Amino acid sequence: MHDSFVHKGKRKNLVEYLRHKIGISDENVLSAINEVPRHLFIESIFEDYAYEDRAFPILAHQTISHPSTVAEQSELLQVKPGEKVLEIGTGCGYQTAVLLAMKALVYTVERQKDLFDFSKNKLREMHLYPKFQSFGDGFAGLPTFAPFDKIIVTCGAAVLPTELLKQLKVGGKMVIPLGPTDQQVLYRFTKISPTEIEKEEFGAYKFVPMLNNTNQ
Repeated sequence: MHDSFVHKGKRKNLVEYLRHKIGISDENVLSAINEVPRHLFIESIFEDYAYEDRAFPILAHQTISHPSTVAEQSELLQVKPGEKVLEIGTGCGYQTAVLLAMKALVYTVERQKDLFDFSKNKLREMHLYPKFQSFGDGFAGLPTFAPFDKIIVTCGAAVLPTELLKQLKVGGKMVIPLGPTDQQVLYRFTKISPTEIEKEEFGAYKFVPMLNNTNQ
């Protein structure tokens, strides 16, 4: 696995861009972005552009999110070391790696078999170990391991998956894009009590759709 001084320099520039142009201020997030070699999660033909704020195609007609989106979602999550985080949509594993670099205990679910296999192998290659990595339906979450301190959904859902809210601790937060495919709005839900949820809105984004069931 090749992570050169050039890659490290480009990561440093990306962190400065996220800090000054995007307004990311959580040092835990910036440090994690600086640590994780994004170029290892994408096809080598895109390697030269890995640290630009761009999305790239990955397996199963999905995309790796813009670094700014990963940073913003991670910042909104307010992850503290040792917290249990449920990630819906492992994808290529980049967001997973960022959460692990933030010292979260990550439980992650992916419904596309190609991506599940790719991310499992890639994270293992990099000696990164989520607490649990599952091939399954993200809408169902992981009730066996609930409750979670935080939940992050990396794909847009047409409607709020209430099953996921049930798996959130009181005081916990879920960050999720909601809305139709062409344009979702990023929300943060905070569970105030077993029956009370606070909702905050953070602007328009475009994510790949969240799909039911699994794809072999």
